[in-house]
Amino acid sequence: MSEIIVTTTEKIPGQEYEIIGEVFGLTTQSKNVVRNIGAGLKNIVGGEIKDYTKMLVESRDTAIERLRQNAVKMGADAVVMMRFDSGSIGTDMQSVAAYGTAVKFSH
Repeated sequence: MSEIIVTTTEKIPGQEYEIIGEVFGLTTQSKNVVRNIGAGLKNIVGGEIKDYTKMLVESRDTAIERLRQNAVKMGADAVVMMRFDSGSIGTDMQSVAAYGTAVKFSH
């Protein structure tokens, strides 16, 4: 799937393309008991909560991969203007969305 170009820019140098439409990649992760205990301890002493950071990195990577898969299903060659959005669902779940514009190269 990594052959699909995903960029945060509007233009891809040297490429002309047609817009296919918006494309998304979504994931929701839940925090587990071990992470919650570690987070509680870090709340007391301060510092980075590495398990949560790892969870967010994994979520971001999953969202991008799903974005790529959805772009391929649409017949896209690339995704431009890719952005992330994230948020909490309740107290123990985190959602991450990767979204952008699917495009087809003009040949």
